[in-house]
Amino acid sequence: MKKGLLYITLGLTLFSTGCTHDFDEINSDPVAVDGSKYNANLLLAKSQYQYANTGYAQLLFQSMWAQLLSSTYNYYSNGDKYVASSGIIGYQNQLWNDDYKGASFAYEMVTLANEKGLTNLASAGTIMKILLIQHITDCYGDVPYSEALKGKTGSFTPAYDTQESIYTSMLSELETAINAFDPAADKLTSDLFYGGDIAKWKKFGYSLMLRSAMRIVKANPTLARQYAEKAAAGGTFAGISDNAVCPTDNSTGNGNGTSGALLVVEDYREVKWSKPLIDYLKANNDPRLNVASEVPPAGLKDGTNSALAGNKTPALQVGMPNGYDLAGGTTDITKRSDYPGSTGTGSDIYPLGKYSRPTTAVYLGRSAPEFVLTYAETELLLAEAAVRGWTVTGSAATHYANGVSAALQSLATFSSAAAISAATADAYATAHPLDVSSTAASMKQINEQYWATNGLLFNFIEAWTNWRRSGYPVLTPVNYIGNFTGGTVPRRIAYQSTEGSTNPVNYAAAVGRLQGGDTYTARIWWDAQ
Repeated sequence: MKKGLLYITLGLTLFSTGCTHDFDEINSDPVAVDGSKYNANLLLAKSQYQYANTGYAQLLFQSMWAQLLSSTYNYYSNGDKYVASSGIIGYQNQLWNDDYKGASFAYEMVTLANEKGLTNLASAGTIMKILLIQHITDCYGDVPYSEALKGKTGSFTPAYDTQESIYTSMLSELETAINAFDPAADKLTSDLFYGGDIAKWKKFGYSLMLRSAMRIVKANPTLARQYAEKAAAGGTFAGISDNAVCPTDNSTGNGNGTSGALLVVEDYREVKWSKPLIDYLKANNDPRLNVASEVPPAGLKDGTNSALAGNKTPALQVGMPNGYDLAGGTTDITKRSDYPGSTGTGSDIYPLGKYSRPTTAVYLGRSAPEFVLTYAETELLLAEAAVRGWTVTGSAATHYANGVSAALQSLATFSSAAAISAATADAYATAHPLDVSSTAASMKQINEQYWATNGLLFNFIEAWTNWRRSGYPVLTPVNYIGNFTGGTVPRRIAYQSTEGSTNPVNYAAAVGRLQGGDTYTARIWWDAQ
């Protein structure tokens, strides 16, 4: 990657959408085009898609670090076994590169919007910038923020702000942006999330504020409480219709990278739901079990044919444990005592044929929507805030029930094949209330549900991030030979690989603040023990 690329507003292909489903594109360069003539709204959709479409990166790392997916395929060894594959550097860099690219769109959007007096667009752009930078800092730690995205001014070696200062700034900026929204002001004409609905943007902003506040609860509980209560009072999501979801359209080249990646032959054959997740769903008689998972048809040929549906019978679902291979040695999964057996015979044998995979009809559409932030997550976080004794309207038990019901119903956004009725979802939530016998019991239940909810919505980075914050669920680390963590679950991503040569002074300062250096095991600021 060329020096400064991440900190320059990039002139790439931009969406020219006027509604949430219009993906026609034009080739425009926001640097070359006169700002007075350029429609800054075009940058909103691009920044939204850039954030949502994490593709292979979250599959190769966080999906398996959080033990939601599992794979015997060596290409997934980075995630499943914490063992470096040949492509680890590229995917280690991907989140950094893509999110800074998205943040550059948002930054330029805010600049142009302010020049033209577009109040609402400036606020939406600020929220998108914060959303993208939070993604980056949550994965890497201290990163460029106050001096980032200013390549047009000649700033190519930005300082790395401490994560503490980043979060303090983000929360303050978020509050200012939310308060500036004005329904009577400019219209958002290229909004993939809400079609320009300002009321929903305000709820999105407050929901992001809540999530950001809860992230820092161990590192700065006073600031966390202050902003969590502000978010609750301001008005977070009120129902699943408020979910922030990014549509995709594979026909225009703007498809769902995660779903598309899983349809690669080797991935489709060897990526399964994890044992911890399937065991969790079965233990709770969760209605999502036979919506989200299926056992492939028998035999290698049919079992790896994405056009053929599998068997969704709950009793047949088996999650695949992490940390195994098909290499014939002691870590060969077929040698486990609980190995469910292969399917097919002869050349058609399928060793992984009885392990559950993500349901084809639900997850593997190349134009499947991508979840950004949901009502279910927000309600679960409000439940935790209530358990902590913070001031929020409603009890912890009520917020938890709302979150569980919403989690089940949200799956229908993927496909009608995943629809769980409100009546079924509410009945399940009523039958599985929050355990309020102790604070510890409540925290465990809330955060395990948060993990499962995000995993089943394919929001793997958020599931892994909240696992680091909360410690739930309790995961058994993989200790595969040659792993790069000493047999512990990774707690961050190593910095973008060229930073040591292109921004050496600031990179070195940031690494010096990490206990343990630029490793996958170093804890970032909010990941306090």
